[in-house]
Amino acid sequence: MDGPGLAATLPDDQRRRRPARLPSVSEPELARHFGRLARRTHNLQQGIYPLGSCTMKYNPAVNEEMAQLEGFAGCHPYQPEATIQGALELMWTLERWLGTITGMDAFSLQPAAGAHGEWTGLRMIQAWHAASGDLTRTEVVIPDSAHGTNPASAAQCGLAVVTVRSGADGTVDLEDLVRRLSPRTAAVMLTNPNTLGIFEREIATVARLAHAAGALLYYDGANLNALVGMARPGDMGFDIVHLNLHKTFSTPHGGGGPGAGPVGVRARLEPFLPTPRIEREGGGYRLDEDRPRSIGKVRSFYGNFGMLVRAYCYIRAYGDGIAQVAQDAVLTSRYLRHRLAPALGTALASDSFHEFVATTTRSTAPRLRALDLAKRMIDFGIYPPTVYFPTTVPEALMFEPTETESRAALDDLAEVVTAILDEAAADPERLHMAPEQAPVGRVDEVSAARHPEVRWWPADR
Repeated sequence: MDGPGLAATLPDDQRRRRPARLPSVSEPELARHFGRLARRTHNLQQGIYPLGSCTMKYNPAVNEEMAQLEGFAGCHPYQPEATIQGALELMWTLERWLGTITGMDAFSLQPAAGAHGEWTGLRMIQAWHAASGDLTRTEVVIPDSAHGTNPASAAQCGLAVVTVRSGADGTVDLEDLVRRLSPRTAAVMLTNPNTLGIFEREIATVARLAHAAGALLYYDGANLNALVGMARPGDMGFDIVHLNLHKTFSTPHGGGGPGAGPVGVRARLEPFLPTPRIEREGGGYRLDEDRPRSIGKVRSFYGNFGMLVRAYCYIRAYGDGIAQVAQDAVLTSRYLRHRLAPALGTALASDSFHEFVATTTRSTAPRLRALDLAKRMIDFGIYPPTVYFPTTVPEALMFEPTETESRAALDDLAEVVTAILDEAAADPERLHMAPEQAPVGRVDEVSAARHPEVRWWPADR
């Protein structure tokens, strides 16, 4: 910008010394450039993406089309309520569907992601205890196999994390849980099935123990796709849940874009939900800001509306048959586990649900690391599973194929893993150099993690 204006207000060290060197290219050249970049990144249109606990399922194209309808995509948050009645009705209906699915009495769609939902839920738990006059509850009990966002969210809320260990079968050790509960416990936070993909069979006992200690029971909804339509967290004794719409209800996941992590509560916690609340009044809908016990707004406007449209469409498409999601998710996971069992040992003998954790420590290939196997899978056009998580399992590989993968895709994945294991036994050094075919080869991940360089400066800035 020349002359007075924005540039004149910038500090000298923020101004360019010479014009930017912008390339002059035609539209076809630009389109091909971005096309090449897109092909360098693995995606679900290219092949299976079996990240455990991240649930990289296929997003139906019809949901994308619905979210792009002019009345939804063009909706502006400053519009008068009278002009957004369709959007308000969609959100009001989605809240009630999620409540029916989870056994919760009320929902807020505001949180922008799963971890944001955790933070919101924990803030409500703190508000509930404070309203009861109990300010001593400053701890959250979390299993040792929990998702990393659980302790991080608790810490963000100023709560201390108390770790409860898992038993030999991978579920919560009840005796250790009793030892960890105290008058300082605000909540017990876990998912079911847990991060190992194993159902917490004693969940009713966990709920009873937590409530007897004066704590609330929090459900991390990351693994609800294993139970959706089959079992409800509310019926297990959970008081509050967050859901990852990208995991269970197919909204896009990853890429740093908008997400959605709705939070549901039992009736006694409903007054603390974020504002505004969507209320049905007469023949229409309105936004209610008058909620004196609410923790307040946690997201600008009403949440990431486009994600809510996609989740609404996904649930409506399945209707009463949404249990098929859970049935197929468990079936594909158990089938893949069975196919891999002869070549790759699993961490636990317990039956798993939608995901399972394997380990290279039981492989016959010498000195085979989970990282080596994962990197070599990239050369075969298959995205690797989650590695080294949960941290309770050495050389862990967490697989979750999701309900959207075919038997042929699972067979292909199993054959690739078997071929790599055979290769590792015959030529172990080759895996240490993988990937060979990817745009970027093996990188120094330790240095990248400890000394990240996330900004780029041109030499002539």
